[in-house]
Amino acid sequence: MTPETAPPAVRPAPVPRNRRAEFLVTGLCFAVIVFDGYDLIVYGATVPALLQYAPWALTPAMAGAIGSYALVGMLVGALIAGALTDAVGRRKVLLTGVAWFSAAMIGCALAPDATWFGIFRLLGGIGLGGVMPTAVALTAEYADPRRRSLNNAMMFSGYAVGGILAAVLAMTLMPALGFRFMYAMGAAPLLLVPLLARYVPESLAFLTAKGRHEEAARTAARLGIEVPAPGAGPDGGSAAGRDGQPKRSGLLQLAGREHLGPALLFATVSFFGLLLVYGLNTWLPQIMRAAGYPLSSSLLFLLVMNLGAVVGSLLISPLGDRFGMKPVTMAVFLAAAVSITLLAFATAAPLLYALVAVAGFGTIGAQIMVLGYVAQHFPVEVRATALGCTLGLGRLGAITGPLFGGFLLDAEVSTAWNFYAFAVPAAVATALVLLLPGGGLVGRLPGQPKSLTATNH
Repeated sequence: MTPETAPPAVRPAPVPRNRRAEFLVTGLCFAVIVFDGYDLIVYGATVPALLQYAPWALTPAMAGAIGSYALVGMLVGALIAGALTDAVGRRKVLLTGVAWFSAAMIGCALAPDATWFGIFRLLGGIGLGGVMPTAVALTAEYADPRRRSLNNAMMFSGYAVGGILAAVLAMTLMPALGFRFMYAMGAAPLLLVPLLARYVPESLAFLTAKGRHEEAARTAARLGIEVPAPGAGPDGGSAAGRDGQPKRSGLLQLAGREHLGPALLFATVSFFGLLLVYGLNTWLPQIMRAAGYPLSSSLLFLLVMNLGAVVGSLLISPLGDRFGMKPVTMAVFLAAAVSITLLAFATAAPLLYALVAVAGFGTIGAQIMVLGYVAQHFPVEVRATALGCTLGLGRLGAITGPLFGGFLLDAEVSTAWNFYAFAVPAAVATALVLLLPGGGLVGRLPGQPKSLTATNH
């Protein structure tokens, strides 16, 4: 039969989406973020013990600076991961990051003095910074578009679960075993690396961009999703522009006129969101101790804050898919501003715990919503870069949070003003969300291209 008379190729029927594989990827990324959250929030849980550790003679300002070292490392790690993803793939970045920050936690546990402790916190932050955007991008890529926000919320709630774990271990074991044991527990993710290597697939877009089409086809068949078109860029978009010429890198595209404004706005909102997350997680126990609560009670507030983040995020995040990301994100930040302000007036313990739970949801939950918003708003070819920049530049807020809290405690302001000072960033973030494009509420700002308001799944 000649080629001219050969029957046309029949496109194979699509493979049903493998929900088990999808949830396995989401679950493993969740486990990674649990340890990510533990390794960060354990610092806040141990700050009271560190301040009482006579050989190191730490002041609140010094403790605030050390708290920021890991976040400086996360800024560097997020930017490094964004650059390496295109070259080595998301999977390798994830595996390396997990092993890296786990090893650094061992160093923290063995640190002979505060200087070495700070160095290992900085080094651990580099690994942590590469893990978070990579886990978010992999979860988004392999999620059913109808469940993308929910899967993202489930995965990212692992951060608050890690905080709960840190608070529980600090309450039960730290009095007997000391703060060093808390950091030694941070090496546990090394046990997770073999599972990640076996079950977390490489990005399909990366595989096709590197010409590994057979591997991409096998992975897609196992997951029940489509293989990106040949020539797709590392984030799933076409590597060629409309004129057939190669597209610019994701970073250059993000810096273009169409995406630069929204990218900077998202990064600014993330700045205030992360300032709240890391400022409160670092200093809430010590603020409550300064208000007269014993150590066990002050750590209980940290536990309640992270429990509120988990429960609230899982309940509210699906509303983003239904009503739009903008109004839901704005409502979450507003809840944080109101609850943190009311903490200055509340005296009854049940009300205090309820407000702290809402504050946890309004801070950690708000950051979850912001990342889901970014993943939905930006087109696939710049999505991972946008997430990396949102987290990377937002890390400046994370760095500021512990320093900000340390300054307040060193200045010996009243307990009420400790809360007012953290309510202000939440109020500013609420206002900034109004300026974000798309996502419901306001269709687009005057003069904005329509493409900026599209939801890209």
